Amino acid sequence: MNGTTFNQLVMFQAIAKEGSITKAAQKLEIASPSVSNALKALEEQLGLPLFTRTTRRIELTEAGRQLYESTAESVNELSFALESVSDLSKVPSGKVRLTLPRFVYQYLLKPVYAEFCHRYPRIELEVSVSDAAIDILKEGFDLGIRFGDRVEEGMVARQLTPPMREALFASPDYIETYGQPTTPEDLKQHKLIQYRFITSNQIAPLLLDKSGEKLIVNMPNALIVNDTDLMLDATINGIGIGRIVEPMIQDLLEKKALVPVLEEYWCPYSPLYIYFHRNSQKAKRVRVLIDFLLEIIST
Repeated sequence: MNGTTFNQLVMFQAIAKEGSITKAAQKLEIASPSVSNALKALEEQLGLPLFTRTTRRIELTEAGRQLYESTAESVNELSFALESVSDLSKVPSGKVRLTLPRFVYQYLLKPVYAEFCHRYPRIELEVSVSDAAIDILKEGFDLGIRFGDRVEEGMVARQLTPPMREALFASPDYIETYGQPTTPEDLKQHKLIQYRFITSNQIAPLLLDKSGEKLIVNMPNALIVNDTDLMLDATINGIGIGRIVEPMIQDLLEKKALVPVLEEYWCPYSPLYIYFHRNSQKAKRVRVLIDFLLEIIST
């Protein structure tokens, strides 16, 4: 495979992933005519059309699908291999794309990202905050941070945090007014500040842990939110009982600004992991972010 063919395949892969020549050009940060000409040359070389074009979208032909599936891994691996050799004599530089849920940004990344940016000024860090289950390869991300049970199969994963629990808590004023629940059954007499996932639009079921057995608890809702800041604010203001992973409220519990509710029933969660495709860590720009997060967060 010569250099011209490799570049054509890179552009072909981008078109297939993005669904249009224009979006592929934006992704690759090159001019649209260059992408269009590369595709035309590749199709002429193969003697087969790789896409069918409609007014709205460009779709893979059977030949295009076969080429995409058979070359995606190789092109990805070769790209990272070339980059890793080129990196040997360079200061870490280039774009690194990271996806993570909002609470992970607030809890883990917010306190440390500025230090990373100052330490590696030639790296352009792109942070995407989303509750969605992201296919990082398909969506063009280098890294993701998720709970361990939500990491995609086939990814390399490195543990960032210990296991954690989902906490239930209320304000001192709420407890003084409505009392402290002492059993899961008592929760039916209280109101919950409920959480709705932004992407799926699903309400998060309230789970408690009774000696290893999961209990689903249905409570009246005081308020439904899709933001962790709003969850904390509403709880502090005595609207109802809040729920969030324990590390995010540890300081507030220690300061007595919040009161734990049924702590012996808090449900365990997996640790958080940083995950990536096995080839991604070959690139210095990606590897330094992995090492930084493991150094800063895991210690």
